[in-house]
Amino acid sequence: MKRLFTLFATLIVTFLHGQNERPQDPKPPFNYTSEAINFINTEADSIKLAGTLTLPKNTKNAPVAILISGSGPQNRNEEVTQFNHRPFWVLADFLSEHGIAVLRYDDRGIAESEGDFSTATTFDFATDVEAAIKYLKTRTDIDTTKIGLIGHSEGGLIAPIVASKNKTLVFCVLLAGPGVNGAEILKSQSRKIAKLSGTPEMYINENEKLSSLIYSIIQNENDNDIIKTKITDTLNDYKFKNPMSPIANAITPVMIEQQFKVLNSPWLLTFIRTEPKDYLEKTTCPVLALNGSKDVQVLPKLNLESISNALKLTNNKNVTLHELADLNHLFQTCKTGMINEYSSIEETFSPQALKIITDWILKNTQ
Repeated sequence: MKRLFTLFATLIVTFLHGQNERPQDPKPPFNYTSEAINFINTEADSIKLAGTLTLPKNTKNAPVAILISGSGPQNRNEEVTQFNHRPFWVLADFLSEHGIAVLRYDDRGIAESEGDFSTATTFDFATDVEAAIKYLKTRTDIDTTKIGLIGHSEGGLIAPIVASKNKTLVFCVLLAGPGVNGAEILKSQSRKIAKLSGTPEMYINENEKLSSLIYSIIQNENDNDIIKTKITDTLNDYKFKNPMSPIANAITPVMIEQQFKVLNSPWLLTFIRTEPKDYLEKTTCPVLALNGSKDVQVLPKLNLESISNALKLTNNKNVTLHELADLNHLFQTCKTGMINEYSSIEETFSPQALKIITDWILKNTQ
């Protein structure tokens, strides 16, 4: 989860440290040990990243999963303060209780990790994952030949970016991972949320037309001055040619200026331009891709189909895809999937999804 966008506004949901307990928050006794660890990313000014490594007590040389969070600054628990959920803590606990070691860490610049989160892109975060892999390979208490990745949301894009180059990885789990570029994610997300909110279809369609025009300019141009000029000309031209459009009056100099804010976000520019298939089609390790049927942020049918098609290009025979009924973007059992439900749901992570992930990893690391 995490960065939610519409055409005219950006909402960044920040995850900090939690509040009240949820029923699934892990409680002792634990069948694993927890170790505070640090590792260095030499590709990013040697910043130190801090995390937790959980090691099963009764499993010698366990396979290990690295958890990769979604967009927005988060700690190692992928903690959602506004919604009071800690999904990565719950996931790590379940995996390690069932014989799988887990490394989860604070995003760069967040909590105990060094670095600057605000200037980093998806590809920068991928180097943090690579640093985590290097660190794990120095350990003698795990099976260093059985390291895999579990990425949620944007983490489900980062995982294939890393796996497309690092052929030592033995699995990738994509939890609500994108199968299409960021522009398509944002357009489909905006349409779905608007529709569920009762927005008239004509407004949704017109908003999507303008979004498509703007995203196309960003995808095809790299010079910011050219982007600004083309966005200005495109929006003014649209208003002139479509005076009866329900959103024509919203196109003002102030609104046009607001569109330029995207140019201040290296992360967002990269997200809009990045094609997951470029990395999925080079991912040869076993892949498990899961989406909730009521995910309104990374729509299941659009993205699972695109992930499947991309993996077919590399002739990857070990691919499992599931659309899980009644789960939202956080893999909670829900009614609508809308973001305003998250905080009212007591469940942090569907037990069904936890079991599917665990069983699949154990099967593929025997």
